[in-house]
Amino acid sequence: MDVMERIDQAVKNNAVVLFMKGTPQMPQCGFSSRAAQALMACGKEFAHVNVLMDPEIFENLPRYADWPTFPQLYINGELIGGCDITLELYQKGELQKMVAEAVDGQTAEG
Repeated sequence: MDVMERIDQAVKNNAVVLFMKGTPQMPQCGFSSRAAQALMACGKEFAHVNVLMDPEIFENLPRYADWPTFPQLYINGELIGGCDITLELYQKGELQKMVAEAVDGQTAEG
């Protein structure tokens, strides 16, 4: 499977996925750390991909949705954005709703 297919599967097979530097428990950059903390504060499980552990994903993810930086948050297969957008949505209370609807909707259907 080529790298774009692997990225596509991660995006489509997870209601919420964060492509980040490091992991939520051990982030390797401040932006990834803040985005992961906002997601964890939503109280729902989410998938993550450590782009530092997969050089192919690190190099090709910016092409996938034409977004040049990390982290990248996808909900229901759609690029939401990076750290700033994730934090802004969290502060407005919108991220919590989006994550809950995505995760609970997947649970109810699946």
